[in-house]
Amino acid sequence: MSAAPNTTRRDFLKIGSVTGAALVLGVGWTEGAEAGTAPSASFRPSLWLAIASDGAVTITVHRSEMGQGVRTALPMILAEELDVDFAGIHIAQASPGHGIEDMGTGGSDSVASAWRPLRRAGAAAREMLATAAATTWGVDRAACLTEQGFVVHRPTGRRLAYGALVATAATLPVPQDPPLKSSRDFRLVGQRVRRHDGPAIVTGSATYGLDLRVPGMLRAVIARCPVIGGSPARWDAAAAKRVAGVRDVAPISTGLAVVADSTWAALRGRDALAVTWDEGPNAAFSSASFRKQLEDAVARPGVVTRRDGDATAALEGAAKRLEAVYAYPFEAHAGLEPLSFFAHVHDGRCELRGGTQHPERVQREVAKALGFALDRVEVEVTLIGGGFGRRLAADYAVEAAEISRAVAAPVQVMWTHADDLHRGHFECASLHRMEAGLDDAGRPAAWLHRKASAFHNLTPPTAEELADPESYSGSAWGQYDVPYAFPNILTDYSRVDIPVKIGPWRSVFSPPCTFARECFVDEIAAATGRDPLELRLALLEPASFTVAGQTVDRQRFQRVLRLACEKAGWGKPLAPVAGRRVGRGLAGNVYDFYTHLAYVAEVSIGAQGDVRVHRVVCAVDCGQAVNPLGIEGQIESGILWGLSAALKGEITFEAGRVEQSGYDDYPVMSIRDAPAVEVHIVPSDGRPGGMGEPPVPPIAPAVLNAVFAATGRRVRRLPLRATDLA
Repeated sequence: MSAAPNTTRRDFLKIGSVTGAALVLGVGWTEGAEAGTAPSASFRPSLWLAIASDGAVTITVHRSEMGQGVRTALPMILAEELDVDFAGIHIAQASPGHGIEDMGTGGSDSVASAWRPLRRAGAAAREMLATAAATTWGVDRAACLTEQGFVVHRPTGRRLAYGALVATAATLPVPQDPPLKSSRDFRLVGQRVRRHDGPAIVTGSATYGLDLRVPGMLRAVIARCPVIGGSPARWDAAAAKRVAGVRDVAPISTGLAVVADSTWAALRGRDALAVTWDEGPNAAFSSASFRKQLEDAVARPGVVTRRDGDATAALEGAAKRLEAVYAYPFEAHAGLEPLSFFAHVHDGRCELRGGTQHPERVQREVAKALGFALDRVEVEVTLIGGGFGRRLAADYAVEAAEISRAVAAPVQVMWTHADDLHRGHFECASLHRMEAGLDDAGRPAAWLHRKASAFHNLTPPTAEELADPESYSGSAWGQYDVPYAFPNILTDYSRVDIPVKIGPWRSVFSPPCTFARECFVDEIAAATGRDPLELRLALLEPASFTVAGQTVDRQRFQRVLRLACEKAGWGKPLAPVAGRRVGRGLAGNVYDFYTHLAYVAEVSIGAQGDVRVHRVVCAVDCGQAVNPLGIEGQIESGILWGLSAALKGEITFEAGRVEQSGYDDYPVMSIRDAPAVEVHIVPSDGRPGGMGEPPVPPIAPAVLNAVFAATGRRVRRLPLRATDLA
């Protein structure tokens, strides 16, 4: 899901006219258009920036807001270069079409990929407005500067508002390479800015997908076979229709849709269906059977994802050899807002509204399901109450469209939390066989990390992809990109096919590998009597390394490790907690080759084995911090997300079914569980890196390493259970 920003895609600027006097700039991430070319009168690029004659500034955001603050951070970038008051701008949400491309929100690349294009858009508009003012006054352009929505003539102090200049600016050529501000001159970027949507969210006036109300809209829920691959054999539609408010029962591709005047009526009608299921070929699948498959797979070599030196020979010749197997469970998304989507199929068109991380995929998949041309499907994106990768899929939107066509009415489909836990997609359970060889002096000489799991199957890989070793690197995040300088490294991956849907989860496939890697590094430290920080720093020389064509700066990793430990008081005694054992643990990661992050976790363990995380100290180097307040929020949420996996729930299967149904048996971290979190951001003027996913992977190993420091007991599976430590 994640990738480094694609530097081969050319940024471009265009200018067009809109109704009334206005300056409109579009910026895209596609091939085929050169900066500075004059558009035809009918050309309508995506409207990223519009300045009206009354001075109103509208910035269009092409990413989905799901709590990560993208509708604040992206406008901040453009507003910085444009020199306008951020508090006064208007923000519009983009929809597919009109030249807009690459609207998917995932991979932690929203800010990273938009950083330069949005700066160029703002800088180009600023240059054009300043030139328009110089032309109006008949003065030298160099004597004009911009500030807070005005152009100022420095020698005389004359001022013109942007709105007064748009008509003239719109006649000027677009600068091909506008000068960008130096980071020293930033007034907005780098400041702690509150969420643009914050007031509406906390007052309840913000519109999420589930809040949609449309005249004549019906509600629908779907009875789906609890076993993937199953189908309904018999059902009692008449019984469902006897429930007050139920309008219809419509068979669709994924099950039986019960359509009603209200969600409550639809749910009661679904209960009355009395479906008998043909469970299909997957009814014998279980967590236990999959664990056995993983054990068999991890015991033998897989597809090599990285080979430095000869780890096999180095292990055979090692003076001492360490071995361990780490286990990571299935995990669900469990977003707070239930999945929902609105669809209205009529007159050869389909209108769609809802919370999606990938509106283009929704548009494509619905058009394909309905047999419509792409331009006959319209998608409006709402706020999302938690995405985490689940809403990159389009399944629930396709269902809404199918139901609307079947009943010839506008329909909103809703998934309950149980629906999503049972038939969503998951982070896959995995096993990790770890081996390290030490030389006569106790120094690490070899590293082996063998992973076995199921492959991403939401978009099934082609035969060509399965034959290409590089295709396996996505499932080996945190494994093949191990940042430590072991003299000999071997990492490989074994694919085990299962019927369960496996797809993007927050941080995708990095958390399991990082968990195993960072805990095993601590095992090496314990076996050699070395401090975990000191060992890591020693393993981060030389200063950089290159893998898969990407260069990682180990000095940045060293810096965050040192900073986190310094701020946490590493090496100093922890304050005692009555009746409980206490310990500190360290872990870190270089996410997607760029964002460097380290945690020190402080924990206590009771006599019955219960674990409390009291404090987490974080140091992060993510390049230029666009909005430090947003970064802190992402780290806090990522810590809670990762702690939920480390300490709380897991998804298990029996007889082809998910055994969990909600927050009662798949618990997540609550406010009372939350540790104190300290965030220390390393100052940088480098390009911004991702921050939505990087906070998740290192927190589980930091906690388990702290548990070892407190108890001397090494736990190699998640979630951590009290029985592991009692």
